[in-house]
Amino acid sequence: MAWDFSTDSQFQEKLDWVERFCQEKVEPLDYVFPHAVRWPDPVVKAYVRELQQEVKDQGLWAIFHDRELGGPGFGQLRLALLNEVIGRYSGAPSMFGAAAPDTGNMEILAAYGTEEQKKRWLEPLLNQDMFSAYSMTEPQGGSDPNLFRTRAERDGDEWVINGEKWFTSAGRVADLLFVMCTNGMFVVPRAAPGVEIMPEPRNHNHIVYQDVRVPLDHLLGPENGARVLAQRRLGGGRIHHAMRTIAQCKLAFDMMCERALSRESHGSLIAEHQMVQEKIAESYAAIKMLRLFVLETAWKIDQTSTLEARTDIAAVKFTMAKVLREVSYNALHILGSLGTTDLTPIQAMYASAPTMGIADGVDEVHKATVARRVLKGYRPHEGYWPTEYIPAKREEAWRRMRPVLDARPDLARAAEKYAGRQ
Repeated sequence: MAWDFSTDSQFQEKLDWVERFCQEKVEPLDYVFPHAVRWPDPVVKAYVRELQQEVKDQGLWAIFHDRELGGPGFGQLRLALLNEVIGRYSGAPSMFGAAAPDTGNMEILAAYGTEEQKKRWLEPLLNQDMFSAYSMTEPQGGSDPNLFRTRAERDGDEWVINGEKWFTSAGRVADLLFVMCTNGMFVVPRAAPGVEIMPEPRNHNHIVYQDVRVPLDHLLGPENGARVLAQRRLGGGRIHHAMRTIAQCKLAFDMMCERALSRESHGSLIAEHQMVQEKIAESYAAIKMLRLFVLETAWKIDQTSTLEARTDIAAVKFTMAKVLREVSYNALHILGSLGTTDLTPIQAMYASAPTMGIADGVDEVHKATVARRVLKGYRPHEGYWPTEYIPAKREEAWRRMRPVLDARPDLARAAEKYAGRQ
């Protein structure tokens, strides 16, 4: 078995270009025009389109999509390497046509949409002429579909949707809402009569659907197929979150190391203090382990599918939140009081760690999923003693060695002598 952790030179050139592009153009834009992609000002929009054209000229637009869907067809492993760069800059995913929640919605549109639905919604979403949100969780049921109540009833040539959704991220600024009902997944225009967006929360919106009418062809995929579509969408979303989380952890780590070499305390650089060294060492190891786990999982998806890699995707999901929490906490402490303010990204990272442990399914659910799936590969032992019970192992070893010992008296005597010493 051979292992190769190198990146081919041609793709490394792409990664280097992405790093330069993000540093020189995306990061300055983030600070001067936050959320520039959604700005209605035609001058700003034109400049954004210029930058996005540079991305397209590099063949890096919609990097999560296969070639037949307008993307470069990199696969998950190369996508992971790209997201390690892009995830460091808040505006970069949009610049590369790869921002959530649009990515997941485009994926299920591409997989389950009719040709007419793709023409009507997928193409505008790919071109960022439209934006979307995913309306799944509910106040009384969280993310448990068994407790959902939002339902669509057929009335002639329309569906009538009634229900209440909670934490629909970016719902307020979306053109389309992908609404998970108990009997299907529906595409609902945000401006449709009956869609009421509550004032709070402002970013992860609470939406009431009251007698919302949509045409029959706004059902995405089969009737009663919402769970299948949701799993397809969320599986990819979870691994993509993990890819970008690596970038955030690395950013926190860079800040912590820079600060350790810049700040003095008690007569020496804090980098010379063992407690600081411990935080740096543990953070370094945690990031390395997460990165290798994410890359291996991405490789498995490329070789099989998100369904086949479900156990690792779930494990990566709760691991990324844990590592982000630990690394950002260490960085916050090393930066000291400055780390508790909003003058660096650290406080926001640390505050986002619990959210990462809840978004796309709470960590506890994923841990239970991993445990159940892993345990399917094991069987209970017989009798009182575990398989590795030493007296039983020793007895079995003597039984298996008996033919050899019978044929080799000298070896048998040595074995008896050795046994007597134990």
